[in-house]
Amino acid sequence: MSQTPDQARPTPRAGIMDIDAYVPGKSTAPAGVAKVHKLSSNENPLGPSPKAIEAAREIAGKLDIYPDGTARRLREAIAEVHGLNPQNIICSNGSDEILGLLAQTYLAPGDEAVITEHAFMVYKIYIQSAGAVPVTIKERDERADIDAILAAVTPRTKIVFLANPNNPTGTYVPFQEVRRLHAALPKNVLLVLDAAYAEYVRRNDYEAGIELVGSTENVVMTRTFSKIGLGGARIGWMYAPMHIVDAINRVRGPFNVNATAIEAGIAAIRDRAHVERSVAHNETWLAWLSEEFTKLGLRVTPSVGNFVLIHFPDDQKHSAAAADDYLTARGYILRRVSGYGFPNALRMTVGTEEANRGVVAALTTFLKSYRP
Repeated sequence: MSQTPDQARPTPRAGIMDIDAYVPGKSTAPAGVAKVHKLSSNENPLGPSPKAIEAAREIAGKLDIYPDGTARRLREAIAEVHGLNPQNIICSNGSDEILGLLAQTYLAPGDEAVITEHAFMVYKIYIQSAGAVPVTIKERDERADIDAILAAVTPRTKIVFLANPNNPTGTYVPFQEVRRLHAALPKNVLLVLDAAYAEYVRRNDYEAGIELVGSTENVVMTRTFSKIGLGGARIGWMYAPMHIVDAINRVRGPFNVNATAIEAGIAAIRDRAHVERSVAHNETWLAWLSEEFTKLGLRVTPSVGNFVLIHFPDDQKHSAAAADDYLTARGYILRRVSGYGFPNALRMTVGTEEANRGVVAALTTFLKSYRP
């Protein structure tokens, strides 16, 4: 039997190869750099909870045994801390997995999902993977524009993804605005509140979404353990109405959270002292970094997360690309964010005192005298 060229080997379905693969922040510096400060992935500079480390050690001798497929004890620990019903919680391999499962479950080819122009890039990837159409709306002052989101909703819209706070901008939507968004959405449209950075927010007009989820049928909140110290364990979770929990449980992997992650997660979420130390450290140094970069003449997008978005001058010698090369050569690894619509900005995770002071000192020299 003769074969056409596209039958000579397995080929992805239409649209898959049009997806731009996610590119994570780099983690290495050139050879010869004595010390590297990785500030590209929004990890906790204080590290994981000591109690989580001990819990991971204790489970190490039992890794031949499958974990509980429902992550019951982890769900109960999350519920205990946040005052929730564990039946309304699903745990996952990072919150990314939950986002993908929501797209897989609620989007079909030809459907639309609304995202904002500077939102987390995986939303678009998962929407396209489901064969649906991402509808990207403009932000206003690097913040989600609720009116623009509502204007983009059509009869084909099935999901609205809202990162609150947003990455990489660090901006947030006051919760009265989130409620206004929800009230105006059709009942069949799912509102996904991605609250990955919720622990770090210290604003009176912010809510992660728990109350809204608890009183509606079309809102879910996703969270992660990654930003507060367990990025390597890959633990995410979703709080959702029972009909959504039931649907997602039918398509998720049966053992999607591994045994080490479960035990480390239980210990980490109950170690409130470590969480409080991490948040206090961030609050101090986020303000300091924002002030110091502003003093250097750089614009900083006001952030409520554990990172800052730094905008560079529109000249070649002091561009974000030149600054990135200069910092990397000195062991400071920041995040290029061209793919997020910021070709002349860098995102910096709030790091240790040494790292924070080092970046400011290096950029001071760079802006005054550096010639590429």
